[in-house]
Formats: sequence, C-alpha cells, structure tokens
Amino acid sequence: MQEDDQQILIAGGGIGGLAAALACSRAGWAVQLVERAPAFGEVGAGIQMGPNVVRVLQGWGLEQALKQVAAFPDVLRVRSAANADELGSLRLGERTRALYGAPYATIHRADLHRVLLSAVVQQGSTALHVGQRLESFVDTGSGVQAQTADGLQLQGQALVGADGLWSSVRQQLLHDAPPRVTGHLAYRAMVPQSDLPAALRGQEVTVWLGPKLHVVQYPVRGGEWLNVVAIVEGAVADGGDVQDWDHATHTRDLQTALGNTCRPLQDLVAAIQTWRLWALCDRTPMAGAHEQAQGRVALLGDAAHPMRPYMAQGAGMALEDAACLQRVLAESGLPMAQRLQHYAQQRWQRNARVQARSIRNGRIFHATGLVRWGRDVSMRLLGERLLDVPWLYRG
Repeated sequence: MQEDDQQILIAGGGIGGLAAALACSRAGWAVQLVERAPAFGEVGAGIQMGPNVVRVLQGWGLEQALKQVAAFPDVLRVRSAANADELGSLRLGERTRALYGAPYATIHRADLHRVLLSAVVQQGSTALHVGQRLESFVDTGSGVQAQTADGLQLQGQALVGADGLWSSVRQQLLHDAPPRVTGHLAYRAMVPQSDLPAALRGQEVTVWLGPKLHVVQYPVRGGEWLNVVAIVEGAVADGGDVQDWDHATHTRDLQTALGNTCRPLQDLVAAIQTWRLWALCDRTPMAGAHEQAQGRVALLGDAAHPMRPYMAQGAGMALEDAACLQRVLAESGLPMAQRLQHYAQQRWQRNARVQARSIRNGRIFHATGLVRWGRDVSMRLLGERLLDVPWLYRG
C-alpha cells in the first residue's frame, strides 16, 4: 500500500464515528466506515452541548442544520431535590455566545446523528457498510488491513476506532480490562411537552440535586419535547446486561429510587409513562497518549475515554476528537503514525481532565451530610462562578 492512498477506515457509526467520517472527508480523505447495527440509528436520549461543542459543528458548516432541531436554553438552574429551593443558576443564551463564541444547545441524540449522517452523505467520500462488525485488524507499518465478521476486507492508511464504550478496536489495540461498573443507574425518558401539565413544562436546563441522586431535565427538538434523566446509586437487577443501554423499567421503580423528594419532582416523574434504564460504566481517566493512538490506529470518543455524564461532555469530547483528527490528517508531508501521535498528544490530557472532573462532579452532585450542606451554601453564595467552566468552554 502506498503512502498516498487517501483512505481511512472507521469502526463505528454512532455520533463519534460519523463525526470522524465527516472530519476525515473534510481533510481530503476517502473513508470506509463499518457499523455493526443493521441500520444507522441512536438511542432515544438527549444530550447537552456546551459552546465548545457547538463551535465544532459551526466549523463544519452545520449551524443552520443544528438550529432546525436543537433547543437553546437561556439558563441552567440548580434546585434542591428535597424542597425545590433554587441553589444557583448560570445564564446561557447571549451570555454564552458573547463569552465563548457559540450558544449552549440541547438536542436529541437521534437528531444530532441525522445531522451528521446527512453531512457525511453530502460530502460524498464515505462508503457506509452497515451490518458489519469489525473482527480483526493488522497495522502493517505501511497501512492497516481489517476484516469484518462477514468476511468484508478493507485496507486504508489508518484505522479509527469509534466503536463505543465496549470497543473491540480498543481491546485489540490495548488489551486492557473491560469498562468498570460505576454503581450508578440512569433512568431516561423523553416526552412531548404538550403531553405534560403546564406546570411541568420548561425551556430551561434544570438540575435537581439530592443525596445519592440527581435529575436533569431540558428541552429538545426546538423545545417541543422534554428530556429527563434521573441518576441514582444502585445496580441492575440480577441477570441484567450492563452493556445494554435500553433496559425496560417502570415508573414505580424510579419513584422508589427517588424516595422522599419534593412534590414538583415527584409530579414530573409520575407524569411520564415510559422510562428506560441503563447502568453507567466508565474507565479510569486516561494515563497517556498511548491510550488515544498507537501506530496507525487511533481511538476516538468513548472507545478512548468513556466518561460519566456529570459534565455533559461525552459526545462533546468525541466531536472535539474528530475536529483534532481533521487538523492532523490535513497536515502534509508527515507519516501517518506521526500525524496520529500528534492527535493523541493534543487530546489525551484534556480528555483525562474532563473524565476526572466528571467523576468529581458526580460526588458533589450526590453528596450527603455536611458535604451536601457545604455544597448548597457555596452554590447559593457563588452561583454562576461555580457553575461556569471557562477552561472547558473555551477549548
């Protein structure tokens, strides 16, 4: 294989994989993408995107597409799950645009996935192979040869593993332990706001903090739907698959987990009929660039740095990874392994910092006793200064 064969292989067709495909194609490379699912799709959950993430999408010319499907809340408000008292707030909207050059957005994962898929197809240089699970690969030193479980053989100048938390590319590259179970469970639901009583509808990001639990709600789909996620401490039922993002559950299970929380929060949970459940898993924060790339194989998003959702940056870091990948692949005159080493060196420390801060935030969100009391007092006194994250949002 010659060095000028402009083709990149990508494993995974989720948000990270499609972002990687778009980034590679914008850098002038052809792409072969394999996705194990029989069709492209995403789970029915929302995500928050800070201005650091929205700037990436703006750089790819997707601002108008984003405006058609996302919501752009004006404020993030933190409340006590015990009594609904406001603990603090962070102005978003115009303030975020002025400080960081982009708004704060909330979006349905499936809508973001469709925006990226449409952009990849429009770019015209990506071959999409669905129903194909990458089984093995070999870094030959002059390229990468890969094969799927169905016998499809591919070759390219590099392989990007964007195949998620349980990445097979990572396993073959790093031979490390599987992800760890965090002991936290996420209940998620999405409902048309028109189906809710007026008092339960909202266009803000609201975070409810309680001992050993928290709940986040925010608008998606232009504000017409409400996404709700409740995270509690516990384990999936015996026999439950921790790799399954879509366990069935019941409203009463969540009500039991929430215990003696305030009436507005109980009313919101009771008003939603369908909930899904998954166990949160992660890895320890990255320890070096070798966890992001080796030779001609790079990892991206959850395959490299799965993180807990307490900074709302899991998808965001995948998009930042992709933007960085685009920059290094656009470099001319450098061997591929050196380009990917530049990618790893530029990304791993930031990803590790967000991973570590997410773990820390989870402890703060779920605090009990005196720590919880101190958190609430600090938030009431400092509010916006505690909730804003300039080092993250500036990139």
